[in-house]
Amino acid sequence: MIGVFVTFRYSDSFSPEQLRTIASKARSTFEGMSGLRSKTFTIDAEGKQAINFYVWESRAAAESFFTPQILEMVTTLYGVRPEIRLVEIAELIDNAASQSFANVGARA
Repeated sequence: MIGVFVTFRYSDSFSPEQLRTIASKARSTFEGMSGLRSKTFTIDAEGKQAINFYVWESRAAAESFFTPQILEMVTTLYGVRPEIRLVEIAELIDNAASQSFANVGARA
């Protein structure tokens, strides 16, 4: 699995509310996307940055998503070009998935 940090450093004119609106509108784009396990939108108001974190099934899936066209689109959307960093995920613990499986067993 591959993790991708997409970091936007923004000015005082960009607000956390704007980031929440972007995240809310983008949600449906990422739900069910092939190769994408999860995406998290974060807001660091003190640090004046937003960091979106993706978990992809493979490096190929991650790299095929981050095309020049996508980078241009998100640069326009956020008003700043993001920094993109890929990392290998050694292990992923997903407690939400574990709880949903536990709940299925409890109902049986």
